[in-house]
Amino acid sequence: MQQYILFGWDGTDENALERRMAVRPAHFKNAKRLKESGNFIFGGAILDDKGKMIGSNMIMQFETRDELQQWLDTEPYITGKVWEKFELHPYKVADV
Repeated sequence: MQQYILFGWDGTDENALERRMAVRPAHFKNAKRLKESGNFIFGGAILDDKGKMIGSNMIMQFETRDELQQWLDTEPYITGKVWEKFELHPYKVADV
């Protein structure tokens, strides 16, 4: 499987945190399904210096680029406009 690292950056408008919290349960449900299927490796919230959530990172793996795209098309933080922008890169978790 090809591994990927994603950095998603939340919007900075006054409703950004509200959007995040509104779709967070769906995001966690989606991540749980990915974990059960072996696609989700690691992830969490990116915080600012005050502990406020400003983004996310996820390390995932998919058999095909189409499977990755299917996830991107249905990820609540993307469809719910939580992430204003995101970066996705091929990645390899160290085997230590």
